[in-house]
Order: sequence, then structure tokens, then C-alpha cells
Amino acid sequence: MILFKRLNYKNFLSTGNNWTDIDLSKSKSTLIIGGNGAGKSTMLDALSFALFGKPHRNINKPQLVNSINNKDCLVEVVFSIGVNDYKIVRGIKPNIFEIYQNGKMLDQSSHAKEYQKILEQNILKLNHKSFHQIVVLGSSSFIPFMQLPSQHRRDVIEDLLDINVFSKMNVLLKEETSVLKESIKDIKYSVEVLVNKISTQEKYIRDITNFNQDFTDRKQAEIKKLEAEILVFQDENSKCDIFVNENQSIMKKELNDANDKKQSLLQYQAKFQEKIKSLVKEAKFYEQNDTCPTCTQSIDATLRSNNLNAAQSKAKKIKEAMDDGLKKSAVVEQTIERFTKLADEIRQKLSTISSNNNTISRLQGQIQDYQTELKEISGSNGDSSKAERELYAIIAEKNEKKNDEYVLNEKLLYNKVMSEMLKDTGIKTKVIKQYLPVINHLVNKYLQTLDFFVHFDLDENFQESIRSRHRDAFSYESFSEGEKQRIDLALLFTWRQVAKMKNSVATNLLILDETFDSSLDHDGVENLMRILHTLDDDTNVFVISHKGEILDGKFENKIEFYKDKNFSKVK
Repeated sequence: MILFKRLNYKNFLSTGNNWTDIDLSKSKSTLIIGGNGAGKSTMLDALSFALFGKPHRNINKPQLVNSINNKDCLVEVVFSIGVNDYKIVRGIKPNIFEIYQNGKMLDQSSHAKEYQKILEQNILKLNHKSFHQIVVLGSSSFIPFMQLPSQHRRDVIEDLLDINVFSKMNVLLKEETSVLKESIKDIKYSVEVLVNKISTQEKYIRDITNFNQDFTDRKQAEIKKLEAEILVFQDENSKCDIFVNENQSIMKKELNDANDKKQSLLQYQAKFQEKIKSLVKEAKFYEQNDTCPTCTQSIDATLRSNNLNAAQSKAKKIKEAMDDGLKKSAVVEQTIERFTKLADEIRQKLSTISSNNNTISRLQGQIQDYQTELKEISGSNGDSSKAERELYAIIAEKNEKKNDEYVLNEKLLYNKVMSEMLKDTGIKTKVIKQYLPVINHLVNKYLQTLDFFVHFDLDENFQESIRSRHRDAFSYESFSEGEKQRIDLALLFTWRQVAKMKNSVATNLLILDETFDSSLDHDGVENLMRILHTLDDDTNVFVISHKGEILDGKFENKIEFYKDKNFSKVK
């Protein structure tokens, strides 16, 4: 329950720079009187402005500042809810909006609208419309319940029955459903993209598989070709090895022997040449000399002839030996030439083997490179394997998205069910239907107290059905202003009783603004006073009226407003 305790304001409308202080919980009933323009209803505007940032009457915010001082407009209201004490401070020029709980100001980091929402939803738990349905009945800009549109009537009832939480839940649910639908739409689009990716990736894998197969076939054909070439070179090397092995040892021995013989024959030829020279010289001596040049003795002709013949005979033998040596040398030269050719052929074979080995090594290197390439394209790091891993990842992502879509669709289905429950025709209607008999009973009870004997019913759509004793059907607009006011009063007290039953927006404060001055006749005034006197002790009633002479003495307390130098003041 909201227990209003005090209201203070200054420089508000016709009020000057001195504080106007009104104790809201002092008396059970208070009469507020004063002349026209004295500032009686200013109290109601100040209270509404402090709580909701707008006055009770239809006055623009800049006009709320006192036109003489034109600054420092300030309103304060103090109340308690349960164990917590609250103070609201609101001002214009400068703009001020502060909420204090147990002496500590609440965080103002949020926007002013959010700050007001905190006040209405978390603290007061009622809005401007609901406040004026259960706290205020006035003749100014107040719109009675029966003159409100159907939706506004519903808002008031929902606040009273504390079921507007379902409307808030429905709003949140709609927002969540909208987000869900958008998320599902995004997921479906993502799934479509992933399906296209999968199709593209599968085509890429087929293309790369075909390419790899062609590449593998070409490389394996190249490897077979190179292996065949290697076999040719290896076969040639094998033949060369056989030739070298068969001839190398023989060639070395025979060639060495032939060279040795050649050297021996050359030495013999040199010795023979020396002997021939010596014999030629000796024969030439005996041919040219018949006297010894040394002793000057004559040489015997026979001696000369014998020596000459002996020299010629020796020369002939030497010549024959030399000819035989030449023949042997020719044979040796042929042998050397033959084995030299064989050595060249062996060297050529060895060179061929070396060249073939280099070629074989190069070809084997090419084969190894081709095999490495084949291993790479078929291994885990190959394009095909990478593409398959990427495909599996895309498929896994698509499956995950589909699972997310399933979960969101399931949640969307639950939300649709909850939305049906949270609609006006759902849980709220069931709750309202349970309270409608109580509401209609209370309205009719207060109407009878006000001597207005009709049967009043509200349905779940908050449309009225009014019947007289003769079963004639009426609507609210069918009645006179006085009768309408009786219905408005009955509804006002009913809403307060329902609020107290629910303890949702129950309050100690009830303000009747010129209610006694309008369309109520003498009996209506007496009946209304009777209702006011039957209210609980925790209700503080303020009646604003011009009929002070009629109502004087009927209230525990009286406040009189008057004008002093164009400023409203309180006696």
C-alpha cells in the first residue's frame, strides 16, 4: 500500500517562493476551500506533477512555473511503501527529477523516461491513468472510467488486478518472437548458403579428383617410362661391366709385357746401331788405309782383306739381327696398338658406365619427385583431402544450423502457445471474469448507497449493461450528469476497494475535486458523505469544494487557500 505523507511545492502555478506544505496523512477527512483561482486544485496538479511529470489538469509544462518569479519551480512528495520511505523531487528551471529511497538517491544514469518507468513500474506500480481512477475524482480534465475507450478501461483494470504483468510479458514475448523469427530467417539463409557451398565443394572435389587422377596417370606413365629408360641404361652398364671385367686384367698384363718387350728391343736396336757404327768405321779404315796411321807401318793386304771380310760378316749378322728385331718390334707395336685400342675401349666403357649412372641417378631423382607429388596429392595435405575436410566442416556447420533452426522453431511454437495465453482473450480474461462478479457487486452496492437503484454490469470487454427495475436497458450516456456522477463515484470506490483487496495499487489518499459542487443534489451529497465516513481508518480523504458553508463541520480538518498579492497561500 502507498501511504502518502506530505506534499510541498513552491513557485508552482500561482504559488510563490514560500513553500506550501500539506500533511496528507494528518486527518481522515480534510475539506479544502477557497475562492476561484485561490489555488485549491493546485495541490492536485502538484501531486500529479511530482509523481508523473504532468499535472492533473490540461496545462502545458512551461505554464506550471509561476509567471511572476518564473524560476525555481519545485515539488516534493513523501510517501512510504511497506518498510521503505520514498521522496520524489521534481522541478522546472532548473529541471530536476530525483528519487530517494530511505534517504539515498537512486542511480540517475538512465534516461529521464527510463527513470520515470522505474518509478511507475517498480515503485508506484501504477500509471497516470490508473492513479486518477483510484485516487482522484475531479470536474476538470479528469476522464471518468465510463468515458474512457475500451483499451484504456482494460489498462486501468489490469493495473488494479495487477495482471498488466501479462501484457508486459506479451510485449516481451512479441519482441522475443520477432527476434526468433529474424534469427530463423537468418539461419535458413545461412543453411541455403551452406547447401550451395556443399554443392560447390562437392563439384570442386569431383573436379579435383578427376584432375588428380589424370595427374596420377600421367605421372605414373612418366615413372614407367623413366624406369624403362633406367633398365636400358642398367642393361648397357651390365654389358660394359662384363667387357671391362673380362679384358681389363688381360689388357693390363699384355700391355705391360708388350711395353717391356718394346723397351728391350729398343735397347737391342741401340746396341746394334753402335756395333754397326763400329764395324762400318773399322771396314772404312781398312778400305781407305793401307798404312797404320799410328806406327806408319804398312798393313798387310791379307790382313786388311780378312779384317774387312770379318767386319762385313759381323755387320751382316748384326743387320740380320736388327731386321729380326724390327720384325719383333713390329709385332710388339701391333700388340701395343691392339691393347691400346682395347684400353681406350675399356675407358670408353667405363665412361659410358659413369655417364649412364649419372643419367640413372637423374632419372631416379625425377621418379622420386613424381612419387613425392603423387604422395602429396593423395596425402592428408593434398588439395583433395583439404577439400574433403572443408566439406565435412561445412556439412557439420549446416547440421548445427539445422539443429539451431529446430530448437528455435520449437521455441517459436512454445511462444505461439504462450502468446495465445497472454492475449487479452487468454489468462487475463479468465482472471477478469473471476473478479467481474465482485466488481459488479461493489458498483451496485455503492450505487444503492447513493440512492441510484439500477443494476450495473461490466462484461469482460468492459462494456456496460445498465438496467432499471423495470428491466429497461440503458447506457452510461443515457443518464443525466448527476446520475453519471453517481456511477463515476461508485466505480471510484469500487476500484479503491478492489485495489485494496489486491494490495496492488492501494493507497491512503482519496481526492474529490469539486465533486460536491457539480451535479450532486442534496441527497447525493448526504449519501456520498455517508460512504466517506464508512471508509477505513487508513484512508485520508481530501475534498476540494466551493461549498464551504454547506460542508463546514462535516470534516475533521480544513485547509483554506487565499490570494495575497497574486500568490496563493494557505491559512
